[in-house]
Amino acid sequence: MKAKLTKKQKKMLIRIICAVVLLVIAEVVTHMVELPTAAQIGLFALPFACAGWDVVKKAVLHMGHGQLFDENFLMTVATVGAIAVGEYSEGAAVMIFYQTGELFQNIATTRSRKSVAELMDIRPDSAVVLREGERVTVHPSEVAVGELIEVRAGEKLPLDGIITEGESALDTAALTGESLPREVSVGSEVLSGCVNLSGTLTIRTTKEFGESTVSKILGMVENAASKKARSENFITKFARYYTPIVVGAAVLLAVLPPLFSEMTFTDSVMRALNFLVVSCPCALVISVPMSFFGGIGGASRQGVLIKGGNYMETLADVGTVIFDKTGTLTEGRFSVTGIRSAGCTAEQLLETAAAAESGSNHPIARSVVAAAEERGLELRPVTALTELAGMGISCELDGERVLVGNAALMVNNGISVSGAESAGGTVIHTALGGKYLGAVTISDSPKSDSRETIAKLKSMGIKTVILTGDSKSAGEAAARELGVDSVYAELLPQDKVAKAEELIKSEGKGKSRVAFVGDGINDAPVISRADVGIAMGAYGADAAIEAADVVLMDDKPSGVVRAVSISRRTLAIVRQNIVFAIGVKLIVLILSALGMANMWAAVFADVGVAVIAILNAMRALKAK
Repeated sequence: MKAKLTKKQKKMLIRIICAVVLLVIAEVVTHMVELPTAAQIGLFALPFACAGWDVVKKAVLHMGHGQLFDENFLMTVATVGAIAVGEYSEGAAVMIFYQTGELFQNIATTRSRKSVAELMDIRPDSAVVLREGERVTVHPSEVAVGELIEVRAGEKLPLDGIITEGESALDTAALTGESLPREVSVGSEVLSGCVNLSGTLTIRTTKEFGESTVSKILGMVENAASKKARSENFITKFARYYTPIVVGAAVLLAVLPPLFSEMTFTDSVMRALNFLVVSCPCALVISVPMSFFGGIGGASRQGVLIKGGNYMETLADVGTVIFDKTGTLTEGRFSVTGIRSAGCTAEQLLETAAAAESGSNHPIARSVVAAAEERGLELRPVTALTELAGMGISCELDGERVLVGNAALMVNNGISVSGAESAGGTVIHTALGGKYLGAVTISDSPKSDSRETIAKLKSMGIKTVILTGDSKSAGEAAARELGVDSVYAELLPQDKVAKAEELIKSEGKGKSRVAFVGDGINDAPVISRADVGIAMGAYGADAAIEAADVVLMDDKPSGVVRAVSISRRTLAIVRQNIVFAIGVKLIVLILSALGMANMWAAVFADVGVAVIAILNAMRALKAK
């Protein structure tokens, strides 16, 4: 990406060039002509003022507001002090060099923020609404839920909705980081921010613009900067105490040596001025937040929305990841894979179970009904239907009581469950009039990248756990197939929270943190309780997305690996900047105190280190 200079940056560059020209002229004139002191000061004051008038102005204004110890104050004191003790050329040159470093720093910072802004340039400017047979172009915020919008090839989808007409391929890269287009047709759910690649689509909106996916993503990224990481808070506190201490040390360095040694006052003042320039902590204050900002921007490019630097820092320390099973590690698309009848035909068993489940929207219930409909079975109406939380359904069919659910429901009603539990899915037992009819096995296939995700997390030293409301056999079968370390099954929503609490206490020891990954409404409490909650964002429940600290936009568990990897890389960059900046400053501070470093070295330790640290921080943008 080519970085164009802003108007402010261009003005600064022109000032620096003019200041360099004036400095060269001053050097030539003073070497060719013997000038009085006042004339020399006036000559070198021109390049100094041209380059640094704004620095001096800010220093004076900040002093008026009680903000003494910032970089403007330190640089003004150091350069004016150098001129005061006769180092005219050095005072002017150091100010020019400082401003050159500030320009590079400003360009780097602008480029970093521009990169993130371009990554998040997914907000559509308008929407074409079909009203009374006409196409009306309006702002997306003016479109109501349920209205029809038209999106032509090459346009961004302005709102979330369901396709009512047309078929196409969507570029979802801005949301999910997925390079392959997604094929969509009538009935497909689509998200705002995607780009329509081919045919014209008619979409019935399902959310207002403020609640749409694109608005939520932008809101999350914009608010991320307000949630500072521990490293950022440390640097802020560090700078608050560090700078006044070194200013005090510089004063002592200027005053004490001439009193107790043969050092001249001029030499001691120069050492103190060098010390002041080095002391400015701007490399840390700027580069550390920028590293987190870049990491968050780079992660968003990969379809991972991290809501703040604090969550990124926690992610880097994750030692255990707890997964919900259904819809997170598995597709959430159930189908009947086994029917085991007892004292009746398979058709009678399936017909009875489907009649009881016909009033439920649960994916497992729908799969039982779908299997019965595929076989052409009659779904007779039921009465007195009652849902029994965590166990199943009770109802009446042709005057007889029907029970459909897990083994616990049967046992609680004195019905013996014959046969062993299925080893490969969720088992739905059915009883009619107190007589056991048999069991239907429902299976859910793992997502394509689930096994690879678990393997990669293990290679990163992270333990994996499954919490599920499914039967013990179904949970254990999934754990074996995917290679998950441990599984806890047959959990009610409140049991999930309790088990998560237990795991957080046992697994989250020392610096190790526990993450929970889920997609359903019932996962929201656990997502909130975990050290870092991760939600499947593209099609996950809104409650889970709101409760989460991290949102995976592509609904693939491999996003967890990306989130942890990017966080660890960003934290590594943060630590590199902290060690590098503090290390170089300490060395030059000591050399300045001993008189072994001049003001050029001091400015490098300030501005030079800041530029290098910022360039290093920009690597966080390029998440792999």
